Amino acid sequence: MIRVTVDSIRVSLLTQHRVVVLREAESRRYLPIWIGAFEADAIALAMQGHEPQRPMTHDLLKSVFSELGSTISHIVINDIQDSTFYARIVVEQGSHTIEIDARPSDAIALAVRADAPIYVETHVFEAAGVLFDEEETTAADEQPMSASRPLTGATETDEPESETSADEGLSLFRDFINTLDIDDDEKNKGKKQ
Repeated sequence: MIRVTVDSIRVSLLTQHRVVVLREAESRRYLPIWIGAFEADAIALAMQGHEPQRPMTHDLLKSVFSELGSTISHIVINDIQDSTFYARIVVEQGSHTIEIDARPSDAIALAVRADAPIYVETHVFEAAGVLFDEEETTAADEQPMSASRPLTGATETDEPESETSADEGLSLFRDFINTLDIDDDEKNKGKKQ
């Protein structure tokens, strides 16, 4: 297994699709995973250290584990099949180890709250990981969302903090994004209506 950290959450300014970017601890290899807007917000809020007045779903789950005398040992992105990622939440309860199937976005949101390590199986990184290439130019239709800048409210009219910071690191996603058939799906939706 390969240890990773949450590098950033990115949002396409054109489509509003979210990507959580995991970075390998010992290299410049990244794993981008498309996630939903609510899960992206949940991860970003936890990274910012935001404490909601009332528990959100991932806060509630963390509290349930704690009240049951369990600790979240780690999470692992353990598989990819047909462009769908799979994850496991590994929980220690006394002398028992319990593995719970989860969506990667939910597992990551929980790991960030519990300060639990995040791992990716080697074969998943080999199948979907990308290397950062500093010399490539970057795409202009995405903006990185860091822990210091909330993901919510981002629109095409938001000004990037600086042109360099907005473009930095986006080239590694160009090939990944270009392989997606998002435009084709949008066109097909229009034909069906």
